[in-house]
Amino acid sequence: MDHNISLITTIAAGFGVALIFGFIAERLKIPALVGYLVAGILIGPTTPGFVADVQIASQLSEIGVMLLMFGVGLHFSLNDLLAVKRIAVPGAVVQMGLATVLGMSLAWWWGWSLGGGLIFGLSLSCASTVVLLKALEARRVLDSMNGRIAVGWLVVEDLATVLVLVLLPPLAGVLGGSMAEGAAAKPLWMTIGQTLLQVSAFIALMLIVGRRALPWLLWQVARTGSRELFTLSVIATAIGIAYGASALFSVSFALGAFFAGTVMRESELSHRAAEESLPLRDAFSVLFFVSVGMLFEPMILIEQPLRVLGVIAIIILGKSLAAAVLVIALRYPLNTALTVAASLAQIGEFSFILAGLGLSLGLLPAEGVSLVLAGSLISIALNPLLFAGIAPLQRWLLKHSELARRLEQRQDPYAELPMTTERKFLEGQVVLVGFGRVGRRIAKALDSGGFPYVVVEQNRELVEQLRKAGTHAVSGSAADPAVLIQAHIANAAMLVIATPDPLGVRQMADTARTLNPTIEIVLRTHSEEESQLLRNDEIGTVFFGEDELAKGMTRHILERFTPMPVTPAPEHG
Repeated sequence: MDHNISLITTIAAGFGVALIFGFIAERLKIPALVGYLVAGILIGPTTPGFVADVQIASQLSEIGVMLLMFGVGLHFSLNDLLAVKRIAVPGAVVQMGLATVLGMSLAWWWGWSLGGGLIFGLSLSCASTVVLLKALEARRVLDSMNGRIAVGWLVVEDLATVLVLVLLPPLAGVLGGSMAEGAAAKPLWMTIGQTLLQVSAFIALMLIVGRRALPWLLWQVARTGSRELFTLSVIATAIGIAYGASALFSVSFALGAFFAGTVMRESELSHRAAEESLPLRDAFSVLFFVSVGMLFEPMILIEQPLRVLGVIAIIILGKSLAAAVLVIALRYPLNTALTVAASLAQIGEFSFILAGLGLSLGLLPAEGVSLVLAGSLISIALNPLLFAGIAPLQRWLLKHSELARRLEQRQDPYAELPMTTERKFLEGQVVLVGFGRVGRRIAKALDSGGFPYVVVEQNRELVEQLRKAGTHAVSGSAADPAVLIQAHIANAAMLVIATPDPLGVRQMADTARTLNPTIEIVLRTHSEEESQLLRNDEIGTVFFGEDELAKGMTRHILERFTPMPVTPAPEHG
């Protein structure tokens, strides 16, 4: 019996070859994503040997796009973005604009069309969230201020790219590509207006109905106790909403899946939904990267090496320098500038989605897709080296550059307490490090009890907000002795470390003990292993967990904290 099993052979070859080269990539200390792209090249039509079915791979990649965007939506936090909006929003917009202009300039030099240059520049402007998250997690700095800024920056890039994906099809005809059927008979303003109206209707439906219906549905399925049914409901929701958005509102699969994830995040079961759907999301995202690799033409590395170098220069040098200058201009430290620069020095999944859409609309030539893929492969492979070079580069700059030293030493009005600070906040106070969810609860309890405290927080914007609300706060890292000195740690009664920074906790505690040997230290950790090590070293009172963490720390602090008696005195700094 003759069976057409091209679907099975494509999936089997895709997973099998991706496993081999993903493993090799990880052993070489580069992201497995590079291995998946190489696997796609090997089973694609441009290399000898087995050739997978390109059309089937393309459909599988669409599922991968849906699930990738669904995962981005599940992890999208508006609060996290708002916390760093003052640097992330202008920084991402300006940096994307500069990178797009650089890409368009190269495309114009090569003789491409306006539309092709625009898609090419946009593809080079957006970094990979997947690659960034893995890089920050590997270095255990995802929860640090630098990590939050980098992630917020990429979230803004992702949102901007989603907007481009929405507007690109109706604008394709104007840019020199092929328009959607029936769109040519309409004026441009009407086409764009109709598109935005459809997108707005879909978003309104998701925010009004979806925010209530989806969490309720998820809860009803969870009550059955069936794990496979819960997983099925999550995947069915993601793909079903993505398809429905396309069929009913002419919205892209990517946008539909993204909003499905953001709405499902409203549920108390969102963490479980993310965890249960992760294996399937990972599997289809692998097929997405494999299918992208199948579009790559390896000969471009030999035939057009200068063009490849130009692409790499924009991704690694152009974007990084633009980001670093922007961060420094917004009065953030040199280390933050270097971290954000390294984070953006690569391109990934959104670049592939944009390039693929540009190719399907007749805007981007096939050579452009290959150049984007070449840039992605090389930049992702080099990205770990850039992160590893942050510390040595910072030391070298501080040693050889007077400008770098001035930037490092410049005065920040939020880095020290005002001269009018009352004595009760300078002696016998609590120094509270971190003002996240746990820190806020502790601060609220201290306020209720009338206990004085000073907040130490890396987020400069948050410190500014706290100052305006009347809370005493200083900006900077508590691992820096100068910052703790500004918080008057030498005369404090207690140090409360409410931020889960595994690398900085010990340094904070050691610095505090040096400046105030008798100070009591209360701290938190997310790791059982780290918690045990800290207890063994007798650094302080350690709290571990999630749900009862804030309650336990707050109760302990209120029971142990007794302010030092303070005699009335003139206000001073």
